[in-house]
Amino acid sequence: MAARACMVGAGLVMYTHSAWALLPIQHWTEPSGARVWLVESPAIPMVDVQVDFDAGARRDPARQAGLASAVGMMTSKGVRAAGKEKALDENALGEAWADLGASFDAGAERDGFVYSMRSLTDTELLGKASALAARQIGEPAFPQDVWKRERSRWEAAIKEANTKPGTVASKAFAAAVYGDHPYGYQATQETLDRIQVSDLQAFHGKYVQTCRARVSIVGALNQEQARQLVRTLLSRLPEKKAGDCAALPEIAPVQPLAKAVDENIAFQSAQAHVLIGQPGIKRGNPDFLAILVGNHILGGGGFTSRLTSEVREKRGLSYSVGSGFSPGLDAGAFVVGLQTRPDQAAQAVAVSREVVKKFVEEGPTEEELRAAKDNLIGGFALRIDSNRKLLGNVVNIAWNDLPLDYLEHWTDRVQALTTRDIRDAFQRMLQPDRMVTVQVGAKQ
Repeated sequence: MAARACMVGAGLVMYTHSAWALLPIQHWTEPSGARVWLVESPAIPMVDVQVDFDAGARRDPARQAGLASAVGMMTSKGVRAAGKEKALDENALGEAWADLGASFDAGAERDGFVYSMRSLTDTELLGKASALAARQIGEPAFPQDVWKRERSRWEAAIKEANTKPGTVASKAFAAAVYGDHPYGYQATQETLDRIQVSDLQAFHGKYVQTCRARVSIVGALNQEQARQLVRTLLSRLPEKKAGDCAALPEIAPVQPLAKAVDENIAFQSAQAHVLIGQPGIKRGNPDFLAILVGNHILGGGGFTSRLTSEVREKRGLSYSVGSGFSPGLDAGAFVVGLQTRPDQAAQAVAVSREVVKKFVEEGPTEEELRAAKDNLIGGFALRIDSNRKLLGNVVNIAWNDLPLDYLEHWTDRVQALTTRDIRDAFQRMLQPDRMVTVQVGAKQ
């Protein structure tokens, strides 16, 4: 089977998909309550699937930070026996996927718990791959000895990471920006030691339910074939109807900062690590595209950005500097990041703050906006030039309840933005006088 998959896959590079953005997205809800988004892409005999649940790291209990990630990690470590089917350990699972020439992954992101599968659509291969995936989704074994081993490895990795200035800066920044919100939780040896196999099982049972699934599919399947695939993938979960799905607990929103926070952490390092920022916006915020384009101008556009020009090019204060924002189901952080010599960290911080302040007050110039639009619109095709990238866009639509025609009108919406739109959006998102600034390894 693996050999057949490789032979078919070798021919896939001969196809191009310039019209992918025009392919319609089909959407429906299964009787189980699972919601499905499908893009039929018949040019290559392959399918990419992602199954999402509202069960990411933001659902971790504070005392057990890392729980969702632990469940994701342990999904590949074995499935339990069921009926005439024997249990499979992690080695047997790996061999089974290799034999099929397919792949399967699971993991926890900040907001969602994600299963993803890639397979050829050959009837026999896809049938076996989806059945195996169903066992991992619905019947993970969570072996006690393996969890103890993986937990020890994880704890050792945390200890090693904590010796790096970048890790220290990131943790301090997250704690200051998010406070006690789950977005700021950090897995530690103590929180991991509190996670037992029974906790993994309980988390999986509570959140991974058919009625909560959002399934995104891109590939050479029609709607009927996609329906069958979805039903197979979720078939090992307990049967529930949509009306049987109790609402999940509400999570308090990320709170805006009441005042500026400055932390200067002593650390023996050749470079000072600097992070400046505050809570940003949710992904569903109408300002999203204006912020995306504006951030490209401010610090996300590499060598063409204002921060690079002012901090790096004009003053030589940092080899690289940039800004980004991470919107999710709640307000992920906006952040400016740079590394510099310890003795010039204070100057780099002052210049970076001033650049952000001026951008918030005045917005971009017409020339900057035109260049950003040309760059982003010109590169739009690269966002959808493979099944996997297109799947990522469909997942974005599914997860954030965006319109089904979102991709079709993306370039038009970007083109319509004005300098005032961007200035106003940044003024709604940022308060330059109330930002967190973390410096690690700067000269005291």
